[in-house]
Amino acid sequence: MPTTPQQGPGPEWSVRAPGDLGRAIAGIRKRRGWSQERLAQEVGVGRSYISYLEAGNSTLALERSLQALRRLGADVTVNLRDEDGAS
Repeated sequence: MPTTPQQGPGPEWSVRAPGDLGRAIAGIRKRRGWSQERLAQEVGVGRSYISYLEAGNSTLALERSLQALRRLGADVTVNLRDEDGAS
């Protein structure tokens, strides 16, 4: 499945691997006009960690979680809500 935003009510990213999640984070951050620094401050981590995530790096827990969901036949999708928080 493509990992770029799809047409529909709002942008949507299909997540099958850590790199897909990284692209979703970067894509949503950029659509919001946020810098990595701002996102890092909002999340309470360093900017380098945001960069790490956006580059598709992951932890073993994320890798295994995505693998388990795929084995169970589940799709993981990231949907961008409107600015006001509505889906």
